[in-house]
Amino acid sequence: MKLLFDHNLSPRLVDILADIYPNSQHVFILGLDRADDRSVWEYAQQTGFTVVT
Repeated sequence: MKLLFDHNLSPRLVDILADIYPNSQHVFILGLDRADDRSVWEYAQQTGFTVVT
């Protein structure tokens, strides 16, 4: 499982949890930090992420 952390969570979680959830990302790192919720959810669905808010 790979996680996609929403903008209200720290981008540091990607590194902190990398050994447990490899390939996880943060919306800021992906350039989605200004995207609306629907866009973030659609991106997650298309790319196999589970959104963490």
